[in-house]
Amino acid sequence: MFRYLIRRLLAAAVIMLVITTITFFIFFALPSDPALLACGKTCSPSRLAEIKHSLGLDRSYLTQYWEFLKGLFAGRDFGDQSVRIHCGAPCLGVSFQTDTPVLTTLLSDFPADLSLGLGAAVAFLVLGVGLGTAAAVRRGRAADKAAVGIALFGVSVQIYFIGLLLLYLFVDKFQILPTSGYTPITEDPAGWFQGLILPWTTLVIVYLAMYTRLTRSSMLEVLAEDYMRTARAKGLPAATVVLKHGLRAAITPIITIFGMDVGSLIGGSAVITESVFGINGIGKLAVDSVQNSDLPVILGTTLFAATFVVIANVVVDLVYGLVDPRVRLA
Repeated sequence: MFRYLIRRLLAAAVIMLVITTITFFIFFALPSDPALLACGKTCSPSRLAEIKHSLGLDRSYLTQYWEFLKGLFAGRDFGDQSVRIHCGAPCLGVSFQTDTPVLTTLLSDFPADLSLGLGAAVAFLVLGVGLGTAAAVRRGRAADKAAVGIALFGVSVQIYFIGLLLLYLFVDKFQILPTSGYTPITEDPAGWFQGLILPWTTLVIVYLAMYTRLTRSSMLEVLAEDYMRTARAKGLPAATVVLKHGLRAAITPIITIFGMDVGSLIGGSAVITESVFGINGIGKLAVDSVQNSDLPVILGTTLFAATFVVIANVVVDLVYGLVDPRVRLA
């Protein structure tokens, strides 16, 4: 297992290097001049030249790429002798809008994404697997039809519709919950929980459909296997047959999807949910940076999200070995 982990980590490092390289050169392939964007609308040629020199944009692309890679491990400095900004490792650049290191901005918004993504992921995994298992065991009965109906509803609706509807009902009309927004858990745990109830509910409704349908179809295949009939014929309790033997074999594809969803949610993919509920997370930061043409922040958010997706894939591969002995033996 240790050798396998080392191989997966090395493969993940190579993937991140490829993603970093492609993203960096796309950054310079854009038609807009990064120095001109940093300079603003009223920019003199002399000031444009100063900014190009301070950002290192007057060098060749390969030199800039090498400086960028070195900054990831050792940090780098931006600016001239009069105004110098130090960007510590791992340095993802300095924002054109705020003149602050991109990583500092990302880390300040990261707790909101972590709370939103991880809390919603745990909820829709537990509920989706539970509903899907119940639907498979009671195929054709009321529980199965109810689970399928819930799944169809979740597939049909959109995040912005559910989010606005929940805001209208629970905040505006009945005033059960306070105004939406994110409160750090270190400042007010109760406010943190109340502010995330509606965003969590919105994501759960949307993602629950996929996990319910996937669990149901996977469990139906497993329940039809010969070893499941043998387990029932031996007189094992129904709960043991379904949960220990059936669900353990059926959960492998669910783990794959769950790992991808958790990585993307924590990395800032819940941008619509953040915008609807006024949560200043990485997804909203990415949208704002696109609107402001803040290219270093766009580059940083892309790499930040890719990092969590790659890490999630490594974790999923390790969980495979714990859940399925066949994978561990292979």
